[in-house]
Amino acid sequence: MLVLLPPSEGKAASGSGAPLKPESLSLPGLAAARAAVLDELIELCAADGEKARIVLGLSEGLRGEVAKNTGLRTAGARPAGQIYTGVLYDALDLPSLDPAARRRAGKALLVFSGLWGAVRIGDRIPSYRCSMGVKLPGLGALGAHWRGPMATVLPEAAGSGLVLDLRSSAYAAAWKPRGEVADRTASVRVLHAPTRKVVSHFNKATKGRMVRDLLLAGAAPAGPAELVVALRDLGYQVEASAPGKAGKPWELDVLVTEIH
Repeated sequence: MLVLLPPSEGKAASGSGAPLKPESLSLPGLAAARAAVLDELIELCAADGEKARIVLGLSEGLRGEVAKNTGLRTAGARPAGQIYTGVLYDALDLPSLDPAARRRAGKALLVFSGLWGAVRIGDRIPSYRCSMGVKLPGLGALGAHWRGPMATVLPEAAGSGLVLDLRSSAYAAAWKPRGEVADRTASVRVLHAPTRKVVSHFNKATKGRMVRDLLLAGAAPAGPAELVVALRDLGYQVEASAPGKAGKPWELDVLVTEIH
């Protein structure tokens, strides 16, 4: 099982560990694309802080994030699972997983990123600010920048098992499963059962708890149909819409009655 996650916009501090070693990151096929984004992001932030703030879509109050980006090569790096924070990651609560579940998380979880493309939770990265929706002056829109290398690297990372896609739309634009990979991909919406509406906060929290429960249970569904069974066994109310034709992902709705 490969679980595709969005990052968090806010991130924990880099800390005092050893700096980034780009060659150590997972998915080495993304190395050249990563280097291109890293080089331009650092150059932009160092040369013109105000322009960088606008390009990155940051408010005046987040001007310090621009300065942080200038030191990405020398800042301390920490495992990505410690860098990403926010509602989904709070609910996932990686530090409290038992050892077996943590090992599963290290293999299964892949976090998409405007800067790194995608990283595993054990990959050591510095804290940064660069969303997938950014359009850099030189490289252009990051979603489009990542599309080519992702098309080569991600099908291999997906292996032969289930792909559980929990990304937001901006990050989903960087890679769309196709062909037989799409046939074993399931995307998930979380709906408030009485209204059938998506609400951002409990959407993220429920996805985090869902991944946590799958990891703790040691679930290894072979495909979307088996995922539906596994989630129902874990107590989730799931409605599944199988694709009408081959090469299309399944769509799963997880219904919740309480917002928490």
